[in-house]
Amino acid sequence: MKIAVLGAGLMGRAAVYDLSRIDNVREVGVFDIDETLAEQIADAYGNNITSSGYMDASDEQAAIRVLKGYDAVVSCVTYKYNPGLTRAAIEAGCHLVDLGGNNDVVRTQLEMNDEAEKAGVTIIPDCGLAPGMVSVMVADGVARFDKVRSLKIRVGGLPQSPRPPLNYQMVFSAEGLLNEYWEPCLILEDGKKKTVNPMTGVETLEFDGIGQLEAFYTSGGTSTLPDTYEGVIDFLDYKTIRYPGHCQLFKPMLEIGLASRQEIEVEGQKVQPRAVLRSVLEKNLSLGDLDMVLVRLTFEGKKDGQDKTVVYEIVDRQDTKTGLTAMMRTTSFPAAIIAWMAADGQITERGCKSQEIAVKPSLFLPQLKKRHINLVIKES
Repeated sequence: MKIAVLGAGLMGRAAVYDLSRIDNVREVGVFDIDETLAEQIADAYGNNITSSGYMDASDEQAAIRVLKGYDAVVSCVTYKYNPGLTRAAIEAGCHLVDLGGNNDVVRTQLEMNDEAEKAGVTIIPDCGLAPGMVSVMVADGVARFDKVRSLKIRVGGLPQSPRPPLNYQMVFSAEGLLNEYWEPCLILEDGKKKTVNPMTGVETLEFDGIGQLEAFYTSGGTSTLPDTYEGVIDFLDYKTIRYPGHCQLFKPMLEIGLASRQEIEVEGQKVQPRAVLRSVLEKNLSLGDLDMVLVRLTFEGKKDGQDKTVVYEIVDRQDTKTGLTAMMRTTSFPAAIIAWMAADGQITERGCKSQEIAVKPSLFLPQLKKRHINLVIKES
C-alpha cells in the first residue's frame, strides 16, 4: 500500500518514520510547501521507501492530483486546511486521517459524511494524542462497564526537567497550544453537554516518580466524545497536565488580550497580538530538552451491579535513540496506525467518522505496544 504524509514538520517526521517501517507499506510520500524540506525529511526519517514532493495544502486541486496516487494520507498540517483536504481526499478516493485540533473544523468535516460514504472512503479527524489515541482508549474503557458514571481524562506533554518561569517548552505548534488555552471547552455534566472556560478548574495530581502536577480545562481534548457519549456517561471532562503554577502564570497573558486575533496599532503598524505571542513562544520556549507525555483516564461506574474503577495510564519519554520526542511519538504514531488500518482494510466504516466509533480498540491498542507506547490498565 502507499500512504502519503502532508507536512514535514515535527509531527510529519514521526509519521514518516513510523509508516516507512510497517511491513506491507511499500511507499511513503512526503509533501510540503517547502519541497527541499520534504526531501530532507524523506531521506532522514524514511526507510528507503520514501518519495517527496511539493504541495500547497491550501490548493485543493493540487491535493486531489497528489492523493489519487495513494491509498491513505495523514494530514500533519495546521487544522485550517483539513476541510479542503477532506474534500480533496473524497474526490481522490483516498482515506484520510488528521491531527485535528479545532472542534469547529472537525464538525465541518463530519458534515461531509454522506459524500465520503458515497466515495467509499474513510475520513477520521482528530487522530493525534488527545483527541485521537485517548478517544480509542475511552471506547475500550467504556466497554468494560455496564454504566460509566464518571470519566476524567488528564493528558500533558512536559519537559522532563522544567525550566522557570513557565516550566514548559513547545512540544507542538504554538498556534495549537494557544487554541487549547483560548477556546471554550466541552464536557458532560449530568449526561448533558456543557461549555466551561479554558484554564479554569485547576486541580492537583501526582504521577509516580514525577511528583505533584496540576491540571486545568483546555479546549479540543474531548473532540467528539461529548456527542458520542451524551446520555451514556454522566460526567466526562478533559484537563491538560502541567507543572504546578503554570496556569497562574500563563492565564493573565491571555486575559489582557495577547491571544487575540484582532489587530492593534503599534508604532504605526497593524499587529495581531496572537501572532506576536505565538512568535515569542516559539522563539523562547523551543528549548529542545527531553520531554515526556503523561496520560491518565479514570473511569468510575458499575459492572454486574458492583462499583468499579478502571485507570488507564501512559508515561512515555523521549526516545534518545531515534531523536523522536514523546509528543511526536504519541501524536503521530496513532495517526499513522489509523491511516495504515484504513488502507489495510482493518477499518470498515466509511464516511467521516469519529475515532471512538470507527477504530476498534482490540486492533489499535496492540499496535501501541509494538511501538513501546506502554499502556497500563488497573481495575479495582
